[in-house]
Amino acid sequence: MTTSNVDSVRMKQNLTALVAINTENPPGREREAAECVAGWLEEAGFDLSFSEYAPGRTNVTAVLRNGSGPCFAFNTHLDVVPAGEGWTQDPFTLTEREGKLYGRGACDAKGPMVAMIEALRLLSAQRDGWSGTLMGVFTADEEVASEGAKHYVRDAPPTIDFAVIGEPTSNATFSAHKGSLRPRVRVKGVSAHSGTPELGVNAIYSAAKLLGLVEEAHHQQVRCRCHPLVGNASLTVTRVHGGHADNVVPESCELLLDRRMVPGEDEAAVKAELQQLLQTAQTRYGVEAEIVAWQPTTGGATETDSAEAIVQASLDACRRYGQPDPGPFGFQGGCDLVHFRTLGAKGVVIGPGSLAVAHKPDEFVPIEEFIAAASIYRAIALAMLPVEAAS
Repeated sequence: MTTSNVDSVRMKQNLTALVAINTENPPGREREAAECVAGWLEEAGFDLSFSEYAPGRTNVTAVLRNGSGPCFAFNTHLDVVPAGEGWTQDPFTLTEREGKLYGRGACDAKGPMVAMIEALRLLSAQRDGWSGTLMGVFTADEEVASEGAKHYVRDAPPTIDFAVIGEPTSNATFSAHKGSLRPRVRVKGVSAHSGTPELGVNAIYSAAKLLGLVEEAHHQQVRCRCHPLVGNASLTVTRVHGGHADNVVPESCELLLDRRMVPGEDEAAVKAELQQLLQTAQTRYGVEAEIVAWQPTTGGATETDSAEAIVQASLDACRRYGQPDPGPFGFQGGCDLVHFRTLGAKGVVIGPGSLAVAHKPDEFVPIEEFIAAASIYRAIALAMLPVEAAS
């Protein structure tokens, strides 16, 4: 394995700088990190622009046009999850020990971002080796609701033919991911004194009947939908809240359901199924319930066919730079690939580090994977932007 021309010292310095910028989401405050990234890429010859969907919630886009050919984009996110408790060092001070770099965002996803920036620099210096348009699209808010990516897509961007999304995959190729819907359901009851509960309708009891149907639907219907890379679809409950006083029969109970979709499922059809589930509760048990809101999520499910050229190029690059089992695989969760797929881009998800340590105290990225990722990214871009495309 060779990572010639990759500046590992510079990469570590860049990751140190980005980890030190607190972009915990909420509240995000990605602007400072966006400006930091913009400074590096402007020095490398890219045209830079910013866009905000809310004060301080900033995307940064870098563009380098180098003749005719396809448009290739790198994407990952500027925000990180809250640091939380349990760290053995300052989460915003990058710490190196035993071949690993520790810090919040080290693998999710500032490590992948720095590796992408290094690849962009190398490609800018190697313009005789490729032809087309090269982009870095670094977005806000992936960790909560992908508002940055959704804002980017809504803003009528130029056509993107190929995209690589940076998330921790241990430098393997992921070509599919699940999507999610989270309906907030309110179950209705009638309040009464708890000493005479027969005079009311206990919303928590009614909610229990609905939850039985949720479990039934998961086991008998939803989990039967299976995808070869991401596994089964699912339906479960993640939050319950009911009642407002110790001595009052509750007149309402709210449930938050979590519906994970697999590629091929239609979001509108899934929403209709959830509405039908509430209708079944009404018909079978007399339960009155309604969906009062849809909680923000990263979005729907998607996949790029394994036969596509970008998937094959990614598998080759990952294998060439140290990953003996390059995939393709599928994410159980969601990410921003789906939003670039809506633009028509064929894409994959690749990055150093493991989801097993993301979002946890003492998050880290292995140094060898981190450095290799820059070469992987560069190799994929070169494969998808051949000089021949200029003819």
